[in-house]
Amino acid sequence: MGTLTVWKFDTPDGADEATGVLRDLASKNLITIHDAATVRWETGKKKPKTRQLNNLTGAGALGGAFWGMLFGLIFFVPLLGAAIGAATGALAGSLGDVGIDDGFINRVRDEVTPGTSALFVMSSDAVMDKVRDAFAGSQPELIFTNLSDEQESAIREVFAEQD
Repeated sequence: MGTLTVWKFDTPDGADEATGVLRDLASKNLITIHDAATVRWETGKKKPKTRQLNNLTGAGALGGAFWGMLFGLIFFVPLLGAAIGAATGALAGSLGDVGIDDGFINRVRDEVTPGTSALFVMSSDAVMDKVRDAFAGSQPELIFTNLSDEQESAIREVFAEQD
């Protein structure tokens, strides 16, 4: 089973700093990372900066179209090169079909605000207590939605042709 997790940090640089923790967890086989991205929202800025973490992901990465569409829906801006326009409603429906619902999007939108950051990770095989312990020092808030294998495959299918 794949899991999309969002770790929210109370500082703009928290998510960037946490990528080292994530890399360490993966090297110890405590989590398998399929794809990851960060959102950094500086205080006083109108929109966040995003970055896909290609150096943490394997061949099965979802790609910029997935993250761009997801971040576009959450933050109302097209990010990472994905065009968000008239197709937003249809794509939002596709995300709902694969387990990323409006409640998840709204919660992330409400909680990732100026002055904060977030680490988005598509993973599997996580030893959750070890992962939680590794992030404890930075005191992030975990927001997550679990995805079944079928839902993860559907996400890959929806976005495979857009990369």
